[in-house]
Amino acid sequence: MTLTPFHLAIPVRDVEEAKKFYTELLGCAVGRQSDHWVDLNLFGHQLVCHKAALSESYGNPVDGDDVPVPHFGVVLTMERWQVLAERLKSLDMVFVIEPRIRFQGLPGEQATMFFKDPSGNAIEFKAFSDIDAELFKTD
Repeated sequence: MTLTPFHLAIPVRDVEEAKKFYTELLGCAVGRQSDHWVDLNLFGHQLVCHKAALSESYGNPVDGDDVPVPHFGVVLTMERWQVLAERLKSLDMVFVIEPRIRFQGLPGEQATMFFKDPSGNAIEFKAFSDIDAELFKTD
């Protein structure tokens, strides 16, 4: 399956703080930027952080976790997910949902972890053992 990159713009309280978080913790490359926004390469996708007012978030129960809504994220290979999870744990990341396997032994089994950026935007990174079979499964 060939996928095209997504573009997502999110509000942040401070552009420089967001740039530091996404580049230093997640390894994003910086693209165009101004005093009010910055383009970032988030695992091949375009994430734009705009200085803006922040909104509330809510939770939704999923497999025993209270998943933050709204959230965004990236689906990685299992190997890249494991490397990122270990890196974030070694940097003492405060997780909303600790790295774990969700729906273990069931259809849709996936690795997942949630954390927040400095502006409170919830981020999920997940991985499937067989991405082509599970990513857009409809049954």
